[in-house]
Amino acid sequence: MMKQKTLKGSFSLCGKGLHTGLSLTVTFNPAPENHGYKIQRIDLEGMPVIDAIAENVIDTQRGTVLGKGDVRVSTVEHALSAFYALGVDNCLIQVNGPEFPILDGSAIKYVEKIQEIGTEEQNAPKDWYVIRKKIEVKDDETGSCITILPDEEFSLTTMCSFNSKFINSQFATLDNIHDYATEIAPARTFTFVRDIEPLLKANLIKGGDLDNAIVMYERQISQEQLDKLADMLHVEHRDATELGYIQHKPLVWENECTRHKLLDVIGDMALIGKPIKGRIIATRPGHTINNKFAREIRKEIRKHEIQAPAYDPNEEPVMDVNRIRELLPHRYPMQLVDKVIELGATSIVGVKNITSNEPFFQGHFPQEPVMPGVLQIEAMAQCGGLLVLNSVEEPERWSTYFMKIDGVKFRQKVVPGDTLLFKVDLMAPLRHGISSMRGYAFVGDKVVSEATFTAQIVKNK
Repeated sequence: MMKQKTLKGSFSLCGKGLHTGLSLTVTFNPAPENHGYKIQRIDLEGMPVIDAIAENVIDTQRGTVLGKGDVRVSTVEHALSAFYALGVDNCLIQVNGPEFPILDGSAIKYVEKIQEIGTEEQNAPKDWYVIRKKIEVKDDETGSCITILPDEEFSLTTMCSFNSKFINSQFATLDNIHDYATEIAPARTFTFVRDIEPLLKANLIKGGDLDNAIVMYERQISQEQLDKLADMLHVEHRDATELGYIQHKPLVWENECTRHKLLDVIGDMALIGKPIKGRIIATRPGHTINNKFAREIRKEIRKHEIQAPAYDPNEEPVMDVNRIRELLPHRYPMQLVDKVIELGATSIVGVKNITSNEPFFQGHFPQEPVMPGVLQIEAMAQCGGLLVLNSVEEPERWSTYFMKIDGVKFRQKVVPGDTLLFKVDLMAPLRHGISSMRGYAFVGDKVVSEATFTAQIVKNK
């Protein structure tokens, strides 16, 4: 089981803001388990904190802007992209101004610092959200579309189409997240000469220059107009008849602009709040559609607050019924776990197939057979017993007993024909033979019952 990660220590990066032109410092600090990403404006009274989640995005016109009340911080996507891609789950980010520094316009500086300072594993499991069905978000006006499909890992393809002969149609793919540092992180942000003057008139890109962006000059304008823009940006004049890319550093890849779009998608996906297992296909992505998509995924996560384990009946079980009988003393009619399909140091998934021949259906109820809730909790406890016994020597010589049950909820009926999946997690290590566990029972992707319970293992005489 993969665990959550945070930084081993703190690091800072300094530079100018793309839009404000201010000299800024952003500091990244370790954070506790289940903290997520939070951004703190240390230059403001009270040092307010903004949760980096999709619902807190208040503007997407020229980057991702997070806000809470009157507090806002922009240009966060490159940093969040690097942290998400490198598997850092928890971080407190402190910045002394209204935006993150643009640096070189890519995510590579963040990647290098994360790799330099290192990450450390935490005790809590990484809380993946596994995509089980196709989800699609479209914007008919712009032609943008983001689709996510079920997959065992995270991967992403971006396809872009621009009204420009230099980057008319391009695509970029990241099949393995471990390639992010070399294949995606160095890709720089970009703009067109035709967009620069409106941005300057809007009091933006005060910190933009040829060291932090790729500029494309693909529609000829007069020498006077081009010279005026050059002066406004404090860069050298160039021949207005020479079309092409304008930047100090040559393109890293022919499709660098589309790779940067992929980088941005990952940064905006970080605002989902959980790492994702699924394949994303993003057509003509931008911060607006990215945020709309992130919000849609967060809605799906809330619908399935606790996600059911994946179950493939064709796979060999980790424990079959014979092994279960070697570990547990229960027999018919009280053996309520048919097999175990997942088993880790702190988690177990068991299966119980509910048939019409269950003895409890004779009296519960003859005309409307419903599995008693107390037996669902008993089955969870049996799974918990198998989990705990798996951690001791000679497990056959031990038995498990209930000590306490709390927080029991029953959400829907369990009837003949259902397949119950039980997921039980240790809440604390086994101490003095006593362990606390949290259990859920699922039918399909729905939680049907849940409970927290404490059990004791006792050596048989």
